[in-house]
Amino acid sequence: MNSQIVVDVIRQALMTAFWLSLPLLAIGFIAGIVISLLQIVTSVQDPAFGSVPRLVAFLAGIVLFLPWMLMRLCSYTIALFGDFGRYAR
Repeated sequence: MNSQIVVDVIRQALMTAFWLSLPLLAIGFIAGIVISLLQIVTSVQDPAFGSVPRLVAFLAGIVLFLPWMLMRLCSYTIALFGDFGRYAR
């Protein structure tokens, strides 16, 4: 196994991790901005007012994107094990 194969495997792993985390990070970012703006407008500084909607947004995002995330992760794993003979050389 040469260094180019190692770099390619690590690159694929990092890109898969990036694409798997991107929808939840975007949901958290958008929910955080919206909730912060609501807190500024309403002058409500209760910590529960900020954290509960963010948790609900993350839960909704996980429920919505979990099938896609599992499909993406399974396809990466199948591709990784499918090229196992190439890595053994």
